[in-house]
Amino acid sequence: MAIPASSSDSTWVLVLASAANLMVGLDALVVSTALTEIGRELGASIEALEWTVNAYALTFAAFLLTAAVLGDRFGRRRLFAAGLVLFVAASAACALASNIGWLIAARAVQGAGAAIVMPLALAQISAAFPPERRGWALGIYASTAGLSTVLGPIVGGVVTEGLAWQWIFWVNLPIGLVVAALVVAKLRETFGANEAIDLPGLLLATGGAFGLVWGLVRANGVGWGSFEILSSLAGGAMSVLLLVAWELHTADPMIPMRFFKLRAFAAGNAAMFLLNGAFMSALFFMAQFQQVALGADPLTAGLRLLPWGVAVIVGARSAVGFANRFGDTVAISLGLSVEAAGLAWIALIANPGIAYAGMIPPMILTGAGFAVAVTITQKAVVGAVAMPDIGKASGTLSTIRQLGGAFGVALTVAVFAQAGSHGTPMAFSQGFAAANGVAAMLSLAGAAAGLFMPRSLRKGRIALASSPALTPSVGDKA
Repeated sequence: MAIPASSSDSTWVLVLASAANLMVGLDALVVSTALTEIGRELGASIEALEWTVNAYALTFAAFLLTAAVLGDRFGRRRLFAAGLVLFVAASAACALASNIGWLIAARAVQGAGAAIVMPLALAQISAAFPPERRGWALGIYASTAGLSTVLGPIVGGVVTEGLAWQWIFWVNLPIGLVVAALVVAKLRETFGANEAIDLPGLLLATGGAFGLVWGLVRANGVGWGSFEILSSLAGGAMSVLLLVAWELHTADPMIPMRFFKLRAFAAGNAAMFLLNGAFMSALFFMAQFQQVALGADPLTAGLRLLPWGVAVIVGARSAVGFANRFGDTVAISLGLSVEAAGLAWIALIANPGIAYAGMIPPMILTGAGFAVAVTITQKAVVGAVAMPDIGKASGTLSTIRQLGGAFGVALTVAVFAQAGSHGTPMAFSQGFAAANGVAAMLSLAGAAAGLFMPRSLRKGRIALASSPALTPSVGDKA
């Protein structure tokens, strides 16, 4: 039986996992701010610059499940620290890049490091806190994502304009190395169920995630009907189908299909896919709208996202209290409905003549709704499985979240291209409005998925042949 973590242990887990989350989140946002300067200095085309983002996204999505499984098998603390060191080393390689090819390769390695860090951070928090305090801890953890949303564009603008683009990567070194050292010194080692590694499952999951994300991030550039995209999406989908068939029959599955018999797990993952697709697509376009349609410089555009980020922080901190009072189903569905209302409001008012102040209320609605929904969804999904399976549940949720973000951005970019362009402020506004309208519909679909969450929780147990003595967790069967 697992030994309960002490209050001190739990605090260190939360602090270090949140610090790692903040570092990875900041890196993703500050890079997007610096792309123009990177392209100018390295003589890179827009297509090559796109790959500095795509390479990171591909390896991040592809290795999430692998990292979670290896952490369960070899130790979550050990793999978490290794992921931090890999991320830091890749950051140094990015800063030292003398050409765009080098930078793209380093970004791919950086994505792999982030893929190790993120699911293991979530798994360690979920394992360190009992169910009654887990939601509070995840609210703190989720609020660091809001802080990265607040600081990312500002830090990117300040560093790029005041120093050099290389410093957006150098800043990761002291943060990452200190966090990694404290992880080794302060955290206890934890493991998942003592099972053999499901190598075919790992390969199929990695191939499926890679194929789907490749198709989604490339589709708008080369055409949705091209052989490359059709074969990539078909190959990814086939890998997922083969993964399901394999996991149903293997003795030690990487993703036990019984998880999806739990309403909290199945509906929560569906809601996560849709809510992250909506939010990431809106975030992708908002800074561009501030610059192209409203004429703001990069730093000003970053500052104008402050209401969004502050709303995410406040919403994440308030989410658990709201869910405790009204239930997870209401919290998730209402949060997504509020996000949808904010996005629809932005779509209706978007035009080159709008005053920035008019965008603040819908931005606050969008950020707060997202924060409530994402915090409670994480809590519900990881709380639906038994303690030794938290790593697998976290890896699955992280992968589905990443796939949702890639899907949302790809879909809304396609809609933007049909309805508008970057040619004029008015053309951009038209495309931006259409994209936000589609994002609002994704949010509403997520709210509908949230309605399938169990309305009341009862104590249950997921059968664990390999660990019969482990303490059961809260589970909600369909």
